[in-house]
Amino acid sequence: MPTRDEILAFVQDSPVPVGKREIARAFKIKGADRIALKALLKDMRLGGQLERKEGRKLGPRGQLPPVAVIEITEIDEDGELRARPAVWDGDEAPPRIYVAPDARSRAALAPGDRVLARLARKAERTYEARTIRRIAKVAERTLGVFEASERGGLVRPTDKRAKHDLIVRREDANGAVPGELVMVELRSGPHGRHRLGPREACVVERLGDVSDPRNLSLIAIYEHDIPVEFSPEALAEAERVARAPEGTREDLRAVPLVTIDGADARDFDDAVWAEADSDPKNPGGWRLLVAIADVAWYVRAGGPLDRAAFTRGNSVYFPDRVVPMLPEVLSNGWCSLRPNEERACMAAELWIDADGNLLKHRFLRGLMRSSARLTYEQVQAARDGRPDETTKPLLQTAIAPLYGAFESLLRARHARGTLDLDLIERRVLLNDDGTVKAIEPRTRLDSHRLIEEFMITANIAAAKQLESLRQPCMYRVHDDPDPVKIQALREVLEGIGLKLARGQVIRPGALTAVLEKVRGTTMADTVNSLVLRAQSQAVYSPENNGHFGLALTHYAHFTSPIRRYSDLLVHRALISGLKFGEDGLPADASAWFSEIGEHISVTERRAATAERDAVDRLTASFLADKLGEVFMGTVTGVTRFGLFICLDDSGADGLLPVSSLPDDFYVHDERSHSLVGRRWGRSFGLGERLGVRLREVTPLTGGIILDLVDSETDGETQAPAKPRSGRGLPGKARLGKDSKGAGKQRRTQGGKAAPRKPKVKKGGRTKR
Repeated sequence: MPTRDEILAFVQDSPVPVGKREIARAFKIKGADRIALKALLKDMRLGGQLERKEGRKLGPRGQLPPVAVIEITEIDEDGELRARPAVWDGDEAPPRIYVAPDARSRAALAPGDRVLARLARKAERTYEARTIRRIAKVAERTLGVFEASERGGLVRPTDKRAKHDLIVRREDANGAVPGELVMVELRSGPHGRHRLGPREACVVERLGDVSDPRNLSLIAIYEHDIPVEFSPEALAEAERVARAPEGTREDLRAVPLVTIDGADARDFDDAVWAEADSDPKNPGGWRLLVAIADVAWYVRAGGPLDRAAFTRGNSVYFPDRVVPMLPEVLSNGWCSLRPNEERACMAAELWIDADGNLLKHRFLRGLMRSSARLTYEQVQAARDGRPDETTKPLLQTAIAPLYGAFESLLRARHARGTLDLDLIERRVLLNDDGTVKAIEPRTRLDSHRLIEEFMITANIAAAKQLESLRQPCMYRVHDDPDPVKIQALREVLEGIGLKLARGQVIRPGALTAVLEKVRGTTMADTVNSLVLRAQSQAVYSPENNGHFGLALTHYAHFTSPIRRYSDLLVHRALISGLKFGEDGLPADASAWFSEIGEHISVTERRAATAERDAVDRLTASFLADKLGEVFMGTVTGVTRFGLFICLDDSGADGLLPVSSLPDDFYVHDERSHSLVGRRWGRSFGLGERLGVRLREVTPLTGGIILDLVDSETDGETQAPAKPRSGRGLPGKARLGKDSKGAGKQRRTQGGKAAPRKPKVKKGGRTKR
C-alpha cells in the first residue's frame, strides 16, 4: 500500500484528475487491497489533501481542471497576460495562471475578458493557459437617460432594442439629474436579476445633458463598446517615437509626390505620383508611385501600441469626431505625410500598360517629402481648367500625368467587369455648437476615383508580392454571392421589370449591366440597394478567395496602416519577406493570422454600425423641429409591419407603419417586396415614390415615424397607389388560388393579423 505522500505526489504529477482505478493500476494494487485504498483516499479527501473533481476523479486541493473558464486580470510588466479561474470557491488565493501568447491573447484580450482555456500545470499552484475561444461579455452596463421618479429615478436605455426602463434607487443615483445621459451598472441579486419586470441599476458615470448634440456620437461609441482611451503604456511608447533614421532607405525626396484627401482630413497616409513610361516596349504605359506612411517602423509587433491598435482594429469616423486606431502623435504626426516634411514610407512602384494592366511592380522602403497637400475639389477644379495658386504650378508636372494614368486604369477596370454600385453617401455638416447645419449628398468626383484606382493597383501588387514571397498575407476577401440570395434578387428584379442573366455562376459585370439600365431613374437607388444586400460580407482572411466586387484574384489592403490593422500586417509581411528590417512579422505570425482576420473583420463591422447609428441620430435631431412637415421619399424596404422610406432631402430612413396605410387587409408578399391590399388591391412596393408626413422623431435612438399623405384629405398632389395584376398580387400569388412560390404572406390590418373569416357549415353552425 502506498503512503499518503506517494499518492499525493502521483496525483500532483498527473496533468489531469485521476480516479481510484488509475491509482490502483499505478501502484499495482489488487484484490482486497482495493478496499483499503478506497478508505485511504476517502480519508485524504476528508483531511483536505485531495478534493473530488468531475466524474468522481480526484486531484490535489486547489488543482484546476484541464479545461476551464478563466478571467484576464492584468498585463504584467513583461507584457504577459495573467488570469484567474472565473469560478473559485477555495478559501486560499487562486492559483496563478499565465496565458500563452497566441492570436486570441496577443492583443485582443484585456483585463476583464473571459475565455475558455486549456490549462496545463507547470509548477505547484501555477498554470499555463492556451485559449480555446473567447466568451462574449454579458451586457452588464447600459447607457440611458436619467429621469426622476418617486423611488429616486429611472433610466430609459438609448438602445432601441431595450424592452424595459431601469430602476435607480435614490442612493444609487450618484447625483444624476433629469435629462442627463448616464452609464449604469445592472445590480446583481434576486431583484436585480428579475426577468419579468424592470431591473435595478446604479449610476456609475455621468456624461452630460442628453440634449447636447455632441453626445449623440458618444452614445454610439458607448453602445458598441468602442475603445476610446489609450493605456498609459501605449501613450508613453507613442511619445518616445522619433524621426526614422535614413539608413538604407531609398531617397524619394526629389520625387514630386502629392497627397489628395478630403478638405476636413487631418491625417495624410498616402501620396501618389505618375509619369509616362520611358520604355519603348510599353507605348502609352505609365510608371506610378504610391507612397504610404511607414507605420510598422513606429508600431512594433507585441508592444503596447500594437496591442492597442489591434484591439481597436481600425479607426472609427463620426461627423463630429474620430476615434483613432493610433494616438494622435502618430496618426497626425510622424505617420502623416505632411507637405514639405521628411517622412519614412513604404512605397509601391508600379508599371502599367496603356490599358491599365499591371505589368510589374517593386516595393521599397524610402524617405519622402510631400510636395503639396491637395483636396479632391482642388485637383478636380484644376483638371477642369480652374487651377488655384497651389495647383497651377503642379498642373502639368503632377496632376496631368495622374489623370493620364487614371484613364488607363479605368480601361482595365471596365475590361474586368467590376461591380459598380452607385449608392448615395450623405455627409452631416455641423455648426460650431455641434448642431446639424445641413445634410447633403457627398459629391463623387473623378479625383476620388483616381485615388481609388491608384490604391487598388497598389493593393493588388501587395497581395501578389506576398504570395510570391510565400509570406503570410491578410487578404481582403469578397466571396461570390450566395446563389440563394441571387435567385431571390432575380425574382425581385423580375417583379419590377428587370432581368438578371441566368447561369450557374454570376459575374459582377452581369449585376453592373442591371444597374446601368436603371441609372438616372427613380428606381436607381432601390436597385443599387437590392444588389448590395445580395452580396457576401467582405472580410479579412489569410485564405485567398479573391474579390468578387472588384473582379480580382489577388487583393490585400496595403494603403492605410494608420487606420486599419490589416494594412499594418501587410506592411510587416513585406518587411519580413523583402528583408527590409527586423520590425516585420513575428516568427509565429502565420499561426494566428486566421484569428486576427476574424477579429478585425468584427471590429470593422462594429465601426460601420456605430458610424451609421451616429448619423441616424444626428439626422433625427436635424428633423426634430420639422414635425408635421411633408416630404417626398422612396420605399427602400417592405416588412409585414410597414414600409421603410428614405426621404429625398436628408436621406433619413423612417418607418411608415402598416396602420398608416389606407384601410384594408394587407398581404406581405416577400417575393415582390410589397404590401398588397386584399380588398381594394392597392399595392405599395420597393422603389415607389410616396408623400409622407413626419409624425414622430426620437434623436436619442434615431427613430423616425412617418404617416402616408392622403391626397384626398390633405390636398397633396400625390397619386394613389396603383393596383397590380391578379387582384393586387403580382404573378402567381393570387388570392383564392394556389400561391405556391409567392413567398410568405400575412394579412394585416392596422399592423395586426386580420381575423379569419368564419366558415359556415350547413345548419348555420360556424367552424374556425
